[in-house]
Amino acid sequence: MELLHLRYFVAVAEELNFSAAARKLHMAASPLSQRIKDLEHELGQRLFDRSTHHVTLTDAGTALLPLARDVLEQVGAIPWKLAEATKPQRRTVFLGIPAGVHPDLRERVNALAGRVRDEYELKRWPGTTADLVQGVHEGKLALTLARLPVTDPALEQLPVMTERLGAVVPAEQFAGRESVSLAELTDFPYVASPEEIVPAYFDQLDHQLSELGVKKRIRLTNTGYGGTSEIISSGEAFSISMLDEKSPMHGYRLDNVIVLPFSDFRPQLDTGLLWRRDRTDGDLRGLVNAAKEIFADPLTS
Repeated sequence: MELLHLRYFVAVAEELNFSAAARKLHMAASPLSQRIKDLEHELGQRLFDRSTHHVTLTDAGTALLPLARDVLEQVGAIPWKLAEATKPQRRTVFLGIPAGVHPDLRERVNALAGRVRDEYELKRWPGTTADLVQGVHEGKLALTLARLPVTDPALEQLPVMTERLGAVVPAEQFAGRESVSLAELTDFPYVASPEEIVPAYFDQLDHQLSELGVKKRIRLTNTGYGGTSEIISSGEAFSISMLDEKSPMHGYRLDNVIVLPFSDFRPQLDTGLLWRRDRTDGDLRGLVNAAKEIFADPLTS
């Protein structure tokens, strides 16, 4: 049995959808399905009940899932456990920083770096939430700030900030306004930045907007947050982003773009600090304990 078979099994078990699991694994669904069949043949057990519309775990699959996760966690822990065994007295560790982190959170990161400087050299590493979470899971990053929700059972989460979100709209159409309602935006397409750069929360927000009557969409690819601002500036659409003027996300705004609070809707983006549970009592004990103290009281904006 190969580790890859267990990785494939866990991905399908978590998604209960072969297509979604294949996307997560960056492979096609057909070879993934064949690998699962190979594993079932090797184990002599059917792991999934498959139908046209549903995939469910069998009793054998349910029993295998925690075993497979444990094996993968043990293998994933090898790099940082080896690093711990050969570490120098003062270690260089990395903390992930997603785009648009509020300056108040950055102050706390600086405070953490100062608190632990005798034991750790804390450096920042940029990336998307998905990539940073994966980096912590694999032991490449010690900690990361991440846009919630994050559903990785291997990681512990500490909520550190809640940011209120507002409507990013063309300034000309909404000049002089102090707020806007969703009802006023139903004729505007909602423009979402490329999914590879936005947090998972915005997928939930997209569905929520649809349920509340905002049906039109513009989906951008191969561009950044600046591309979203270009579309809005032309008067063609609206989006949703941080309301606080101090947020670095306001740096992407063009002249004909403003951010207004909603009068009938209150979306918010939560940020958490994440680390591997199994490192709390190991090589990161001092760092995690200091982080828990410094980030103990969640911020709001």
